[in-house]
Amino acid sequence: MLEWVAIESDSSNVLKRPDLHRMMETTAQKLRLMGGTVELVDIGEQELPNGQTLALPKVVTATFGTDPNKHTVCVYGHVDVQPAKLEDGWATDPYNLTDINGNLYGRGASDNKAPVLAWIHAVEAYQALSMELPVNVKFVIEGMEETGSNGLDAMILAQRDTFFSDVDYIIISDCGWLSRRPALTYGTRGNCYFFAEVEGPKQDLHSGVYGGTVIEPMTDLIGILDTLISPSGKILIPGIREAVAPLSDEEWKMYQDIQFDMDSYKNKIGVTQLMYSNKVDLLAHMWRYPTVSVHGIEGAFSDSGSKTVIPAKVTAKFSIRQVPNMDPAMVKKQVTDYLHSVFAKRKSPNKLKVTMVIGAKPWLADTQHPLYEAGKAAVKRVFDMDPDLIREGGTIPIARTFQDVTGKSIIMMPIGGFDDGLHSQNEKMSRYNYIEGTKLFIAYLNEVSQIKKTSV
Repeated sequence: MLEWVAIESDSSNVLKRPDLHRMMETTAQKLRLMGGTVELVDIGEQELPNGQTLALPKVVTATFGTDPNKHTVCVYGHVDVQPAKLEDGWATDPYNLTDINGNLYGRGASDNKAPVLAWIHAVEAYQALSMELPVNVKFVIEGMEETGSNGLDAMILAQRDTFFSDVDYIIISDCGWLSRRPALTYGTRGNCYFFAEVEGPKQDLHSGVYGGTVIEPMTDLIGILDTLISPSGKILIPGIREAVAPLSDEEWKMYQDIQFDMDSYKNKIGVTQLMYSNKVDLLAHMWRYPTVSVHGIEGAFSDSGSKTVIPAKVTAKFSIRQVPNMDPAMVKKQVTDYLHSVFAKRKSPNKLKVTMVIGAKPWLADTQHPLYEAGKAAVKRVFDMDPDLIREGGTIPIARTFQDVTGKSIIMMPIGGFDDGLHSQNEKMSRYNYIEGTKLFIAYLNEVSQIKKTSV
């Protein structure tokens, strides 16, 4: 892990692209040395905003075992990371894996290098003990997850009838536990991301000279943004809440049993009050209800100091996290129609343009599926407790792609801790989670091998 974390495989920084290529080659070499059938799949080029093109990092695929009498599992992971600099507030060099009190600190430690390595170590453990793998294991490891997995959807589609043709189950370990109790993840929210642009005068104006004479784009924009959601968190766009799958009694009971401490959650994020005061409501709104978040306004004055400008054109960026049974195309129409109707009531001469730039669907699995039963058995065996069954509030679009393209069943099996600090300063993976997580993966392969062929 020391060697892997040392590679600055930041997929958002084009200057680090050579490091990213080296990361993919390092990953491929590790799997080759274990005797896997390994390929570095070329997924083409990326076009940069300035029109230049840049080679995308190749996707590593590997196969261990091709016994037609065994199940075949495919493990997905990524080895690119979010940006990190010591001066961002890290206590240690983010690219030098540092062990402090049983925690391994470094960028990518938890997201997603240690989980990928834990899966590789699981295969190595069977090899080291001269034991046959109980299932055939395939790997798909990419290097662009943190910036949207460019090229991966097309690659999965292209290899649907080749590499993926004999895959029975897909396992993703790119998430974390909710508490100290191990978890299995069975759902993620989707994401509809919008730009709302209000354009007025042909150039920025001075508020002393023109203030009071023009209808300002910023005032219009803030006015319509304020109609998206109420102070109590209720989404005001017609049709959104009506489309949400109702919360069943069984689901309510599941949320009731989950280990989750409201006070430590508040302390962790540094707030005195949350939107909801009980655990079930909070978890439900984190995982299975949609949310509206306003992320920023482009074109507005945002530097330090005081500038008396009336911006001529401002663009708000906001997103709606999607849940079953919402459809991105319908959400796009609902949001666009609603904002235009609200804007029309203002009788403003300014122009409004609404665009949806991301429309990622949610993903949901059946927790009664044999894949989850095997997961529960493996957690019980390694940790001697039942796992929490949880959902993720964020979006892992690749899960939905795998489901739609391959039609295979998917499980998310996290080993990261709830306090690992993904994407943040001082990201870490505890030694405990890394070692016990590897044992969990070893046990899981054994449990999956016992799923009856008929229940696939």
